[in-house]
Amino acid sequence: MYVTDTHTHLHFDQYETDLDQVVQRARDQGVVKILSLGTDYSSSLQTLEIAKRFEPVYAAVGIHPTDIFKSQADDISHLKALAQKETKIVAIGEIGFDLHWKEVPLEKQIPVFEQMLNVAAELDLPVVIHNRNAHREMREFFEQHQIKQVSGVMHSFSGTKEDARFYLDRGLYISFTGVITFKNFNSLEVVRAVPIDRLLLETDSPFLTPVPHRGKRNEPAFVEFVARRLAEIYEISFQEVTHSTFRNANRLFRWNT
Repeated sequence: MYVTDTHTHLHFDQYETDLDQVVQRARDQGVVKILSLGTDYSSSLQTLEIAKRFEPVYAAVGIHPTDIFKSQADDISHLKALAQKETKIVAIGEIGFDLHWKEVPLEKQIPVFEQMLNVAAELDLPVVIHNRNAHREMREFFEQHQIKQVSGVMHSFSGTKEDARFYLDRGLYISFTGVITFKNFNSLEVVRAVPIDRLLLETDSPFLTPVPHRGKRNEPAFVEFVARRLAEIYEISFQEVTHSTFRNANRLFRWNT
């Protein structure tokens, strides 16, 4: 079985006491690759150290839109230098827009997002894009900047079918979390609008824990339940979901296979 978790945050305090066991449980469940993402310069350094410590873990470095005010003026240049020299860094992220929380206005998020996209393009690395309550603004950004092609993924996707088509047309992959296992999830048509060859698996752990573990801390081992629900939605086998998403992740992140 070839299972990937393309979005987790193993540097978070929730894993401070049992990270070794968390990674081992994932391996025991057939998870062969895990992408852990930083949210600012400090956490990106932590994430890189975790990736160096555990063979199946890879790192993404970036500045999350809600962490912009924690960042210094030269953090982006430091992140670029880090990504240039460290082979375990396979993506720039988590970056993007967030209009759910009101602490960071969009006008502060836009230039950081643009700079991080430029870093990714200069280093030929894919991006992991966060978008919460800002699909209209994200689409406007892409259109205003005449961005036709992007290597990356829209993570924890929450948009419409039209939003999905917009991002797919620009070459982006799309991933879904344990939210699709919740009883109140009512966007099956959005999931089905994503072709299987453009789909990725993720947990977004420690958040968004899938059923049957909802209410507990999420971890990469639980990505199996996301894959099983996707298999039901697509009406294909669990093995087809895991193999297809494994190939997709390898194609995007170009991590060692």
